[in-house]
Amino acid sequence: MSVVDVPVEGDRRTGVPAFAGLPVLAIAGAVGAVLLAVSGRFGYFGDELYFLASGRYHWSWGYADNPWLLPGLARLLDAAFPGSVVGLRLLPMMLTCGGVVLAALIAREFGGGRKAQVLTAGAYALSFHLLGSGHVLATSTVDPFCWVLVSWLVVRWVRTGSDRLLLIAGLVTAIAMQGKWLIAFFWLALAVGASVAGPRRLLGRPALWAGGVLTVVASVPTLIWQIDNGWPYLLMREVVAEQNWRLFGGPPAMIPLVVLAAGLLPGAFLVCHGLYVLLRSEHLREHRLFGWAAVLLLVIFLVTASRYYYVAGMFAVLFAASAVMIERRSPARWWRWVPTWPVYALSVPLMVYLVLPVRPATAFTGIGIVDFVSSGSYGWPRLADTAATAYRALPPDDRARTAVMGDSYWQASALDVYGRERGLPGAYGPERGYWYAGRPPEGTTRVLYVGGEAAWLRQFFGEVSQVATVRLDITATVANQNVPIWLCDEPSDPWPELWERMHRP
Repeated sequence: MSVVDVPVEGDRRTGVPAFAGLPVLAIAGAVGAVLLAVSGRFGYFGDELYFLASGRYHWSWGYADNPWLLPGLARLLDAAFPGSVVGLRLLPMMLTCGGVVLAALIAREFGGGRKAQVLTAGAYALSFHLLGSGHVLATSTVDPFCWVLVSWLVVRWVRTGSDRLLLIAGLVTAIAMQGKWLIAFFWLALAVGASVAGPRRLLGRPALWAGGVLTVVASVPTLIWQIDNGWPYLLMREVVAEQNWRLFGGPPAMIPLVVLAAGLLPGAFLVCHGLYVLLRSEHLREHRLFGWAAVLLLVIFLVTASRYYYVAGMFAVLFAASAVMIERRSPARWWRWVPTWPVYALSVPLMVYLVLPVRPATAFTGIGIVDFVSSGSYGWPRLADTAATAYRALPPDDRARTAVMGDSYWQASALDVYGRERGLPGAYGPERGYWYAGRPPEGTTRVLYVGGEAAWLRQFFGEVSQVATVRLDITATVANQNVPIWLCDEPSDPWPELWERMHRP
């Protein structure tokens, strides 16, 4: 790099550059417009159905795989926009737009002017994961936004020393913990970073510990639920590890996937360069704790075989660090072309095409993470229709003794959300939060079971026969294509014992 620093015009009152409001807000607005335009495509994603069903019919302070925040948000959004996929996705769209702005504000706190803020905002907007997660209401949307907000508050505290910022960070952390507990690892990594690289005074601030107490108090209802139910959240680690190997290639693929998730070209370069800058640059020495935190988080999630996108909340800080250095010093010739407007502009249609549901359903590939959200959103009403038809074909007397069950928590959720309005009773399921929501009543002698395999079901029922198959109007491989529907008779045990045997984390 060139050793010549480029001066950046700053705000004399605050000591930081002026906020590049017009271009940054324009980028955020463009992201919002694109997400809004595709928000109604293909229907609810499987996880969204789970949050909807949990919020509507199985409200609790805790669930097997997450606390209460996402079901609560789904319940509120569904009350405001009944049955609207677009309405449910307004919140993730706004959080993604807010993340764009916060990322630019982090660059500003690092001393970045207009160019650095725009580069950072653009990289955030074109991140494979952050843009894609803005399409759905999920923990992977809410959690990164909370990390970015807390990062901005801590970065600002480093400059101003205002403990009020740490109290607000504690409040945001308390909220984030009600969605997913990953932010606890973020604070652990940040504490280690502060111990190693400073500022060590952060760890002794009363406001920081007050925020920690607030977080613990806010999490008490969920902790009590977990204790009462034998800590099912801990069982999810094995599930996540298995899915991580099956879907994403396990720990060996994690770092390449993290880089890819940051963005195919601008984001990938900025996230790697940003980590280097945070660990080596004298200009950002007081923020070096974030570089150490990013390294430690990668190690933690590698060792625990976690999902690659768990570190997505760190992207904004890394983007900002890189962009600030690019603005201050001319990049090396071999990659000087990467952080330029033609590359960003060419990345827009590529990322939209790859990440968002703009292609027709007939083009679904069903391969790995490609079309994962789109294919997991297609055909849920058809699944409920097929199940309802099979249920209505039963003799009236038999229906009263027949429970409806979904093999996966996605299928059970779809049967609850769509099936009830088609005449189906409330659904049960052996997986994740559905198992804890309750078992079929004692008088149940039959089960209409959606999904799964006959060999598994014959462990629990004397007679298992296929009565229907879900057929979609496309030939592509998606979650609801060719799903079998079984009629199961002669339960092998009373329901309390049978339900224990059927449980799957």
